[in-house]
Amino acid sequence: MTRENMIRRLVIRTIIWLAITGVLLFVAAGTVRWPEAWVFLAEFGVLGLASGIAIGRSDPELLRERMTRPIQRGQKRWDKILLMAVFALWTGQYVVAGLDVRFHASHLPLWLEAAGALAIAVGFGVFHAVMLANTFASPVVKIQSERKHQVVSTGPYAVVRHPMYAGAIPMIVGTALLLGSWYALVWSLAVVAALAVRAVLEEQLLTSELEGYATYAARVRYRLVPGVW
Repeated sequence: MTRENMIRRLVIRTIIWLAITGVLLFVAAGTVRWPEAWVFLAEFGVLGLASGIAIGRSDPELLRERMTRPIQRGQKRWDKILLMAVFALWTGQYVVAGLDVRFHASHLPLWLEAAGALAIAVGFGVFHAVMLANTFASPVVKIQSERKHQVVSTGPYAVVRHPMYAGAIPMIVGTALLLGSWYALVWSLAVVAALAVRAVLEEQLLTSELEGYATYAARVRYRLVPGVW
């Protein structure tokens, strides 16, 4: 697949994903008159496409890897289960926020919703920095022997061992805040917990199967949040 075709495929995938997300949000809310949801969709669409296209131009192999199926042959069974759980919890947050709007259960101040939008942007920034630093940043936990997989310890990986998951935290929490839902904020804790479990299991695999990872893990102490865990 050529680089141009991959980018075209990325754009189509993004549009489809935004459409599905919009359906979840607006059907749950029972209305399309929800400005925060439109801002959320616009932010995810613009930042996601900008990052994806930039990576596709600088590292087409990484974009190709990230566009592979989330469930693959040879993938560990626990990763298949966790990926499905994370996906269900992540999309479930949209439904919870929509129902919150439908029943007028939460009332967040505008400044807190704006903080949520900023947190999402920070999360995307971390995601992009991770992909610039790590050409092996696959959505699936596996050893990419065909690409001569090796430990990456520069950039955000010099700060925490799982910066992609670390970037997901402000994105998940920011989603709940931008959408104006305290209930979605509580729900987001389950998403973060699932990612934390995946980080621990991923480390076990990398320690046993990726040369040099144990030494790297001993040097970089924290998994997700510096000074915390």
